[in-house]
Amino acid sequence: MPQTKALTIGALAARTGLSVSAIRFYEEKGLVEPFRSSGGQRRFLRSDIRRLSFVLIAQQLGLSIGEIERQLAKLPMGRTPTQADWTRISKAMRKVIDARIAELERTRDRLDGCIGCGCLSLKKCALYNPEDRAGLKGPGPRLVLGD
Repeated sequence: MPQTKALTIGALAARTGLSVSAIRFYEEKGLVEPFRSSGGQRRFLRSDIRRLSFVLIAQQLGLSIGEIERQLAKLPMGRTPTQADWTRISKAMRKVIDARIAELERTRDRLDGCIGCGCLSLKKCALYNPEDRAGLKGPGPRLVLGD
């Protein structure tokens, strides 16, 4: 591996805006796979900048680490992803994003009927307790009480 293409963990942190500990966390999750220099230090490929940038963007979109892992597993390790690689990932991401948008729209549309009091037993609370399912378990905030 040519030294000019390898990045230290500190250089990768500077390029991505992530802390060194966050990069180590993502390494533990298998999202990036550094190699070791002859002195045993971690070295990262320049393509890891893109992988970690993808992680940051996906987290901003609300994807879990597990979802991010599944998407990144579709990308090649050891080389910069091509446009075709990213297109494949983006199609899968669109489905996840569309589902999140639909969930947020449903929540927004039902929010007016809920005053956020936490009672969770009103018959008209369509957001947290549709059809008063919690009321069948007894009085009070049944869902908050762990029912």
